Amino acid sequence: MDFFKAQDQARKKTGRLVLLFGAAVVTLVLLTNALVAVVVMLTTQTSVTLYEGIGSTLATIPIHVWLSVTVGVVATIAIACGFKYLRLRDGGKAIAEALGGSPIPGTTGDRKQRRLLNVVEEMAIASGLPVPPVYLIPEQSINAFAAGFGPDDAVLGFNQGTLDQLNREELQGVVAHEFSHLLNGDTRINLRLIALLHGILFLGLVGRILLRGSSRRGGGRSSGSSNGGGAILALGGGLMLIGYGGTFFGNLIKAAVSRQREYLADSSAVQFTRNPPGIANALKKIGGLPAGALMTHPQAAEASHMLFGQGVTHFLGSIMATHPPLPDRIRALEPGWDGAFTAPGTDRTRSEPPEPRRADGYRNLADPASSAGAADDALEIVSSMAAAADAEFDVVERAVAATPELIGNPDDDAQLAAQAVLATTATALRQAARDPVDARAMVFAMLLASDPGVRETQRALVEQAFSPALARRTARIERLLRDEDHLHRLSLAQAAVPALKEGSRQQFLTLMETAISLIKADSRVELFEWVLYRVLIKELRPHFESPRRPRARYDRVEQVRKPCIELLSALASVGNRMPGAQKLAFNAGMALLPFSGAMVISPDPGYSRLSEAIGQLRSLSPLAKPKLLKACATVALSDELVTVDEGALLQGVSTLLDCPLPPAIYRALNVRAADDLNSA
Repeated sequence: MDFFKAQDQARKKTGRLVLLFGAAVVTLVLLTNALVAVVVMLTTQTSVTLYEGIGSTLATIPIHVWLSVTVGVVATIAIACGFKYLRLRDGGKAIAEALGGSPIPGTTGDRKQRRLLNVVEEMAIASGLPVPPVYLIPEQSINAFAAGFGPDDAVLGFNQGTLDQLNREELQGVVAHEFSHLLNGDTRINLRLIALLHGILFLGLVGRILLRGSSRRGGGRSSGSSNGGGAILALGGGLMLIGYGGTFFGNLIKAAVSRQREYLADSSAVQFTRNPPGIANALKKIGGLPAGALMTHPQAAEASHMLFGQGVTHFLGSIMATHPPLPDRIRALEPGWDGAFTAPGTDRTRSEPPEPRRADGYRNLADPASSAGAADDALEIVSSMAAAADAEFDVVERAVAATPELIGNPDDDAQLAAQAVLATTATALRQAARDPVDARAMVFAMLLASDPGVRETQRALVEQAFSPALARRTARIERLLRDEDHLHRLSLAQAAVPALKEGSRQQFLTLMETAISLIKADSRVELFEWVLYRVLIKELRPHFESPRRPRARYDRVEQVRKPCIELLSALASVGNRMPGAQKLAFNAGMALLPFSGAMVISPDPGYSRLSEAIGQLRSLSPLAKPKLLKACATVALSDELVTVDEGALLQGVSTLLDCPLPPAIYRALNVRAADDLNSA
């Protein structure tokens, strides 16, 4: 899968969605105008045939009436769409809560919930995304979804039946499927689709209201008002029929948008896990479970197109289905499938001896029997990073070429790299990242200065903003963090995002205000402080405030020349101490960009200018970003080594640009931190 092409296709699919929606609106306008003609004819009590009556009525109705009806229909649909969009402004959590879901706390003691959170955390690190909040839906069927306008406000939802019926291997396949939707940009389309379809379904609701009101008043009507009552009944009934037409068009649009995306997500999950039986067996269990993937919640129909399996039934069957048939999905993954589903309580995969090693010699992480050796294999692959790089003379060229290919395109090596990050991070720190209070203390601990005097000032700031207890927790976590490099710290910060989202909006505001005070306490801004603050703002603000996604305003990097210079200057300054080396690194990166004329490196990182530059670069179209990322990798690799600071800046910049950088990329980038990871 090409991440940047997938993102660009998602943008184009949004345009096609608008065209389909426009066609549906035009059809509804024509039907409503015809309905008005019928109502007018009925109120005039003509004795001619219906066909003749409509024809004569059309000729007598003034043009301004048709215009009023048309404007009224369009305005009603637009208002309904806008209202629904406002209801969805909170992103993924709005969908999860509408389906009756509740967030699974990071400190949960439930074994099945803990297993799910572990799988989600591993998948998030492997794909380079922040760990999303996970919601539990009280349904006994097997189903799941990913929802959100983007990765920074996304959530994952899982039915209780998914946790009860699937083993870890199958759960990995489902989680990888949902992460694929996040990486492909499907979740944003799905939310917009809900808002648009609500508009074309709203006319039916108006008709239902008219019928209900007419029936309540009908008993007291005189004969003189019977014509008016009949007109209202006819109008209400007609609008209800038009509403059913809107439902028909809505389901057609859903099917057109979502079916092929499900095949793509299935194949991406296999690429991610290198384990086709995982997701295939999950689909077989859906077929063998009486409840299947069906959901009983009233709002399930509205969100049916974003579910893992077919969550609702339609009277027209597969024609209106939002998902391909189960057998077709399974055979796409296992062409030799015998057609038998898996009954509840059985696990056909366990009857066969597990294969302890993959073809490349590493254990299959999806196999529960090999989980004890997963960390050893993760460390093994990390320790081989530097050796593999030394064996290849063209490491720089290969790494630069690999950078865009690895972004948003994780595989099982990415899982191994994620295991390496987890295996070399202190267990106490991983546990702290899951606790809402300790997560705040961890953020503050990462910002503490080395100078004792400044540190005491910072401790007082934390105590004043929160409490003495939190200040003590900050000091304790800071001692644990001393052996962690910046890459591990950034990974911990992203893992703490769900716990930080459990707080209130006021706690979020106080958290970020305190972070700014801690950064300013020593009168200077360090690279990691800037990266940490910007990443937290990006990931947390959409949860507590209305998400504002950047629009793709620039199709070519030539349109953002100055921001590119600022970014490459910062990378060159961080990775090289000598001015001459900085200039060489900067020039090497700029040579890959289609700029003409003299280009001068900025004298210092200039974090305020860098923040402004990142804001503009976020508006680059997806297909324009690979050139910029190649240039960034070239600057970092100018000396054939990537320092930990360079790696942290690359990781932070990729996150801010919505280009998730998996940890496996450091195998290609020959990161100097490999030795530190292996000895940790």
